Amino acid sequence: MTTAPADIPTPTTALSPAGASTDERGTPARMSRYARSKTGINAHKRTSIVLTIVMTIIVIYSLLPLFWLLVGSTKTQSELMTSFGLWFSGPFSLFDNIAQTLSYDNGVFIRWFGNTLLYVVVGAGGATFLAALGGYGLAKFNFPGKKAVFAVVLGAVAIPGTALAVPTFLMFSQMGLTNTPWAIILPSLISPFGLYLIWTYAADAVPTEVLEAARMDGAGEFRTFFTISLRLLAPGLVTVLLFTVVATWNNYFLPLIMLSEPTWYPLTVGLNQWNQQAQTVGGDAIYNLVITGSLLTIVPIVVAFLFLQRFWQSGLAAGSVKA
Repeated sequence: MTTAPADIPTPTTALSPAGASTDERGTPARMSRYARSKTGINAHKRTSIVLTIVMTIIVIYSLLPLFWLLVGSTKTQSELMTSFGLWFSGPFSLFDNIAQTLSYDNGVFIRWFGNTLLYVVVGAGGATFLAALGGYGLAKFNFPGKKAVFAVVLGAVAIPGTALAVPTFLMFSQMGLTNTPWAIILPSLISPFGLYLIWTYAADAVPTEVLEAARMDGAGEFRTFFTISLRLLAPGLVTVLLFTVVATWNNYFLPLIMLSEPTWYPLTVGLNQWNQQAQTVGGDAIYNLVITGSLLTIVPIVVAFLFLQRFWQSGLAAGSVKA
């Protein structure tokens, strides 16, 4: 009988009596892989639980002010100042507060609401349309100075609107446009970010082959844009429209310095005037109407966002992956 030399190394993997391979610790390889897989699954579950907790905290933090606004709108002025802010107390006064808000000071809230709608429809709608024209032209046409225009657009995106408010006021004051709706509408028509977004979106969303086929069929540039390109740009246009609508609806600083006549106030400036009314001599404290008016103010923008959300999501994702 021969024996194996002593200097032959022992294999790290051997056969078990049942013929299954084992590692150096004697654990079957299949069981080892299963244990590693189970460990990875447990680690993934722990990570998912942590992320779920973090997201839950973020959601609660985001919805808590909205819940406080809803609860506060159901209270009277006295209950609002004496009860716990995050829960209902006293008589349910939501509908009474709404009626008082709409009728207070000869219904000026309705006038402010109409002014805000005017600024949004003309300003935000016009900004979206101009961004569509400019972004489409920059994406699909070549002309001298295109790189310079690109640099100007990026620079305009980086400049905050508040930095331009005072120079705009001085310019409009010389033109006699202050204290008029044009002082709010004209600056709202300019949306550098919307222009850049449509520019990048149109580069991939509107195929050049489709435009060339339309031109070969005798269609002019305007007809091609309004009948073909505009439909292909719909998700991007809705995205820009949402951004401009939210920016115009929540605009506060520009109307504050441009308007001195309360009849032209938007909702943001008007509600702030109501809020500061209690600090004036002989002024009435109407915090319940301020809170109720704030609730009524956010309802249209929330409805518009929820209605256009699917277009907004597709518009953000467009152009991220190229075929």
